[in-house]
Amino acid sequence: MAAPPPDPQFVLRGTSAAVHALHFSCGVQEPDVPVLFSGSENGLINVWNLKTHRVDKALDGHGRKSVCWVETMDGKDRLLSQGRDQKICLWDLAEGRASVTDSVFTENVGFCRCSLLKVAQGRWLMAMAAKALDEVQVLELPSKTSVCTLKPEAGAKLGMPMCLKLWQINCGSQPLLLAGYEDGSVVLWNLSMGKVLSQLFCHQEPVMSLDFDSEKAKGISGSSERALSIWSLNEQQNLQVHTTHRLVNAGISDITIRPDKKILATAGWDHRIRVFGWKKMKPLAVLDYHTATVHCVSFSDHKNPSERLLAAGSKDHRISIWSIYTQT
Repeated sequence: MAAPPPDPQFVLRGTSAAVHALHFSCGVQEPDVPVLFSGSENGLINVWNLKTHRVDKALDGHGRKSVCWVETMDGKDRLLSQGRDQKICLWDLAEGRASVTDSVFTENVGFCRCSLLKVAQGRWLMAMAAKALDEVQVLELPSKTSVCTLKPEAGAKLGMPMCLKLWQINCGSQPLLLAGYEDGSVVLWNLSMGKVLSQLFCHQEPVMSLDFDSEKAKGISGSSERALSIWSLNEQQNLQVHTTHRLVNAGISDITIRPDKKILATAGWDHRIRVFGWKKMKPLAVLDYHTATVHCVSFSDHKNPSERLLAAGSKDHRISIWSIYTQT
């Protein structure tokens, strides 16, 4: 018989609102104790101390509008946050500070989370849904210079971008963007040319979340349907459906592949977190703790496998922390 699924290692309470975004950051001083950032529907970003299981700092910069994305730039002292107030804030958290040092106005009212990619020392690209509903804008940070605006061809009818993933094969290679759209397709964009390289219809419904493994040139996406789509990118940079994995219940809010590319986790509308082996999509665990939709999942980036954590944020105002150690 299979071993029963584990209980959470611990649960973080006190957000007093639905949790929509999570991000781990391993500090240089204490690499064994990561910091966890959470973004909530009440507009607050909580900085969690995973030793005490309490909030060290609550950041309020989005006018009490829901925070849907949080990401750090080189360590835990520079934080980016995206809110439904159509603003992306850059925070300075060094030496106890909690100040917004810069911001970008997106003029987009959708739910599409930004994507961040480090392309050189001190230089990042950030992709975000643009003012025109079917467009994506890419900025260089920290300068906020516009790199390109990705516009579908006339008559393409992709609808709104729903999820974004900037990536590159290695540092110095051409950055590319994968975008999941309202029409159920995943599109690969060339940023320097502003052109579509490939388009793949993987879902009958809007693509809610995707992640991509650039080493294996393989990605995964989920929607409101009862299926995950696994697809790959060939040497001609054409997207191809690899396989479809059927789910017991419909609805995927978030998908994330662990940094070591061994396993992945999905956040389900059915209140459950599912963990799969990435190589063959072998189901490893169904984590059943939450009492409402799970909105987001995030893995810590520990080098030591036995210390890697998985966090899940839910509509039930709780964040569950799991120790998922698997060498498969």
